[in-house]
Amino acid sequence: MTTRYDIAIIGTGAGGGTLAWALASTGKRILILERGDYVPREKDNWSTRAVNLEGKYNTKEVWRDPDGGELHPHTNYYVGGNTKFYGAALFRLRREDFSEIKHYGGISPAWPISYEDLEPYYTRAEQLYQVHGERGVDPTDPPAGAPYPHPPVTHEPRIQQLADDLGRLGCRPFHVPLGVMLDERNPRKSRCIRCETCDGHPCLVYAKSDAQVVCVDPALEHPNVTLLTGAHVKRLETSASGREVTRIVVEREGAAETYSADIVVAACGAINSAALLLRSASDRHPRGLANGSDVVGRHYMGHVNSVLMAVSKCPNPTVFQKTLGLNDFYFGSDEWRHPMGHISFVGKLDGDTLKAGAPAIAPGWTLDLMARHSLDFWLTSEDLPAPDNRVTLDRDGAIVLSYRPNNEEAHQRLIAKLKSLMKQQTKCQVHGHECHEGLFARNLFLGQRIPLAGVAHQNGTIRFGRDPKTSALDVSCKAHEVDNLYVVDASFFPSSAAVNPALTIMANALRVGEHLKSRLA
Repeated sequence: MTTRYDIAIIGTGAGGGTLAWALASTGKRILILERGDYVPREKDNWSTRAVNLEGKYNTKEVWRDPDGGELHPHTNYYVGGNTKFYGAALFRLRREDFSEIKHYGGISPAWPISYEDLEPYYTRAEQLYQVHGERGVDPTDPPAGAPYPHPPVTHEPRIQQLADDLGRLGCRPFHVPLGVMLDERNPRKSRCIRCETCDGHPCLVYAKSDAQVVCVDPALEHPNVTLLTGAHVKRLETSASGREVTRIVVEREGAAETYSADIVVAACGAINSAALLLRSASDRHPRGLANGSDVVGRHYMGHVNSVLMAVSKCPNPTVFQKTLGLNDFYFGSDEWRHPMGHISFVGKLDGDTLKAGAPAIAPGWTLDLMARHSLDFWLTSEDLPAPDNRVTLDRDGAIVLSYRPNNEEAHQRLIAKLKSLMKQQTKCQVHGHECHEGLFARNLFLGQRIPLAGVAHQNGTIRFGRDPKTSALDVSCKAHEVDNLYVVDASFFPSSAAVNPALTIMANALRVGEHLKSRLA
C-alpha cells in the first residue's frame, strides 16, 4: 500500500532539515525520509580518536573512482546530515559571486538569481541558526538587511595576537560567523561550553546549530510532520507522462516500502541527489529523472581545500580556534588580479587527529608536539564547474565520482600569501623572529584519494537556471521536466564560490519554502 502525503522531503541536512522547519507550521502532511538514524549521544562524540582516527561516524558505504577503485567518502548519514559534523562556519556568498567572475583558470558563471534575491533569506537563516558575527569588518562582506543576531565569538589570546599581526601588516582579519549557542556574557547558562571538539564532531550537549537541533526536532513537535529514519530512497517513479513523481521507493529494514506525495523534494546532498535521479531513469527519462539537459551529475564541485599547520617554537594553548578569517585575497591582490580564496581555521588539531593524515614532520618534532605548537589553517579556493567532473553510476548502481582539480594556481597563490604573512609575525619575546618553524601541509584524508574522498563542500550536480537546455532546475529549484519535483541541497549551485556552502543552502531552502507555501495554499 502506498501512503500519501502533501510533501515528502528526502534528507534532513542543511537543505531538507531547514525546509521541513519552514513548512511545518503550514499544517500540511509532511513526510521526512532519512537514510540514517540519530547520532548516538555518547562520550565518543567528543573523542578525536573515535571521530578522526577511527572514523566511527563515517558512512561505511563504498563509492568508486573512474578507474573502478574503492572510494571511502568522508561523509555521514544521520538526522541533521553533515551539519551534525560541520564546523558551523556560516558565510553568505559574496555579492559578486552571483555574477560572472573571471578566474585565472576559467570562468565562474553567473547565477540566475541575484544576491538581493537571496539576501532576506540569508538574514532569516542567520537568525534561525543563531549565527554569531560582526558586520562591516570582512572587506568582502556583502550588504545585509540586519545585524548578526549574536555578537562574534571572541578570540583566545594566541588568535588575537595573530589578528593583531595581520592588521599590522595591512590585512583586515575578521571574526568568522559561527552557528553555536554560546553566551559569553553568561557562561554558567551558556549551552555551548566552547570546547575543542566542535569542528568535525557531533555536539554532545546539542550546542551547535545543526539542522537536527535547530530545525528537524522543532518541526517534529508539529503533529502533521512525520520522520522515518533508516529509510533509504532507492528511486523515484513517475506517471505515464513522466511529468509527475507518483511513487517514492524506499528500502527500510531490508524491506521495500512505497510512499507518494503531491510534492517531492530531494535533499540528499549534491552527490546522492544526483545519484537518486540517475537511478530513477525510465522510458520517459532515459538519461535519468529530469535529465533531458544531460546536466544531472555533471559540474560537480567541492572546492580546492588545504589544511596547513603553522608550527612555532612557542605552544598554542588555544582551545576553540575557529574564530578568525581572512578574505583580503578573495578577489585577488595588487600583484595578481585573479581571485585566490578564503583563509580561516580548522578546530585545534591534536596528535590523534594528525595520525589520520600525518604531515611532513619538522626535524625533532613528534605529532603530539607539533599539534601543541601549531596554528591550524583551512584554505579554500573556488573550483570551476566542468562537465566531466561528475557523478555517475556503475553497472551495479554504485556511485562513481570523477573529478579533476582545476583553478589550482589560485590556491597555490593563496598558500604563498599565507606563508608570507606567517613569516612577518611579531617578534616573539622568547625566540625572536626564529619562533616560526614553517608551514606544513596535512592531508585530511590519508589513504583515500584526494580530492575525491573529501566531499564536505559538495555542490553543483543539478544546477538551476532559466534555460532547460543547460540546467535541470528552474529558479525555484523545481525540475524543468517534472512538475512536482524540487531539489534544495547544494546540487543547485551553478558555481561554488570560495566560502562554505551551508548558509546558502539554508537560505535557499527558506526561499523555496516560501514558494512552496504559495503553491500549497
